[in-house]
Amino acid sequence: MALHIHEAWILLFVIPALVTPAAINHEDYPADEGDQTSSNDNLIFDDYRGKGCVDDSGFVYKLGERFFPGHSNCPCVCTEDGPVCDQPECPKIHPKCTKVEHNGCCPECKEVKNFCEYHGKTYKILEEFKPSPCEWCRCEPSNEVHCVVADCAVPECVNPVYEPEQCCPVCKNG
Repeated sequence: MALHIHEAWILLFVIPALVTPAAINHEDYPADEGDQTSSNDNLIFDDYRGKGCVDDSGFVYKLGERFFPGHSNCPCVCTEDGPVCDQPECPKIHPKCTKVEHNGCCPECKEVKNFCEYHGKTYKILEEFKPSPCEWCRCEPSNEVHCVVADCAVPECVNPVYEPEQCCPVCKNG
């Protein structure tokens, strides 16, 4: 049976137009409301309990196999009851730690801050320095800078003079 181009055109354009959504009777296809919405909530995944373990990325491990889940660097062993993971009590990271590595099961501090920063300069622990003629500062073991400002006595002259590199005014004329 050969179709002519004109007859094929009728089949392609006219027949689909006859079957419209209004022409479909929903009573012919009973479904509850949950089935009418398309959702990924109803996806069914294989149950690997007793057969293997699945990590966060969907990779399946055999019973007895050791693996590292994506969110943790602690090793897990696949058992019939599911993964059993090492949960060691990790030492606390030093509060002055500036470089932490997460290569092992527990994070490790690789560098502790052992200096102070003050006005863009760095100073060693217990180092003393004078940022100005009137200030004396020290880098404390807590990595904080503590400064003392000189308390000048009131000069006993009428016209005190401020000398360069001197904090307090001096009386030149007695």
